[in-house]
Amino acid sequence: MSAIEAAYSRVAQPQRAALRFIGSAMVAFGVFLAGFVINEPAPYELWMAGLVGIWFILGLRISRFTAMLLTLLLTFNVGGMLSLTQMKDMTGGPMYVAVSTFLALTSVFYAAIIEDSAKRLPLIFNAWVFAAVITSLLGILGYFHAFPGAEVFTLYDRAKGAFQDPNVFGPFLVVPSLYLIHGILTRDLKTSPLRAAALLIVALGVFLSFSRAAWGLFLLGVVLLIFLMLLKERSGVFRLRILILSLLAIVLMVAALLIALQFPQVSDLFSARAQLVQEYDGEYLGRFDRHRIGFQMMMERPLGLGPMVFGTIFPEDEHNIWLKTLTTYGWLGFVSYVSLLVWTLYLGLKNLLRDRPWQPYLMIAWICIIGHAVIGNVIDIDHWRHVYLLFGIVWGCAALEHRCRQNFPGQSAA
Repeated sequence: MSAIEAAYSRVAQPQRAALRFIGSAMVAFGVFLAGFVINEPAPYELWMAGLVGIWFILGLRISRFTAMLLTLLLTFNVGGMLSLTQMKDMTGGPMYVAVSTFLALTSVFYAAIIEDSAKRLPLIFNAWVFAAVITSLLGILGYFHAFPGAEVFTLYDRAKGAFQDPNVFGPFLVVPSLYLIHGILTRDLKTSPLRAAALLIVALGVFLSFSRAAWGLFLLGVVLLIFLMLLKERSGVFRLRILILSLLAIVLMVAALLIALQFPQVSDLFSARAQLVQEYDGEYLGRFDRHRIGFQMMMERPLGLGPMVFGTIFPEDEHNIWLKTLTTYGWLGFVSYVSLLVWTLYLGLKNLLRDRPWQPYLMIAWICIIGHAVIGNVIDIDHWRHVYLLFGIVWGCAALEHRCRQNFPGQSAA
């Protein structure tokens, strides 16, 4: 693997090691900032806007492989631009599409820098873990009112950390949770206590977000991760280690959950949020009713309604990514988004179990994209920054594999 990894550690420009290190550090800091989005535009947008521009000015190239990701995302946003023509009041519409286009470019940027050097993957994931731990601590401290003014890190008695919404805060924490779990199961046991401590903090943040989408995403992610690891590893001893450590992790998580439920404010809200269908889901013009009516409406509107128009017609927004793509990006956007999702999942599945340095990162990102596609049935994810990062990771890893098979044909087998 060392020859393969070395072959993909080149950068187009700058070539010098010092600038290369600084550039990678700036990328990691950008990922870290994704965990702090209290106001918009957030520091993440400002940082990434400058970073993306600088990298491409200095010569970062988009390969023919990654260009397909760019094409799909730009087509998706062309649909959004066309939907603007259906708006009577343009307030907020152009800005919404501009943000969508910017996030699309960040996805292509991540794919390009990963293709440029696989060594950036651990930097990205470690930065994500640091951000998750800090924003989780803020949410936990805020939830328990640990200091004056701590309620700024909560919303409706739910932890939201340094985010605007608990429903984004919770899912943001799932990727670093899986990365920590993977590290506990595969790395040196001496580092496991530190990873376990970080995992407990992040997992408690997921729980206290009281986001049913985040809970489901977390559980689905853990199950798929362990399943794929057992499928990939052929050693009986290693499989036994995974099973034993997984059981220990489950015991610790259950114990932490039971301790948390001893607090009345936690147990009461948990009982309310644990119901699969809430009152606002099934009532007249509730979530599911809006979905049904919205899909019927969009069969007659190929260009969509325009950004944020749906929420002016109904009591709330779409809360469904498939309906959201239809209303905000039209039929063109819907087809582009579905094509992007299917192609991304295909690329990940195709390369999922190959023995590569980037395989763990691909596995975690691929699992989480599946999970986000599932929770997208009950929530809008089109402006979630970390979702675009996940797409970039999968496409970047797929581009690495493509180059690997071109330059090292004998290494193409799993």
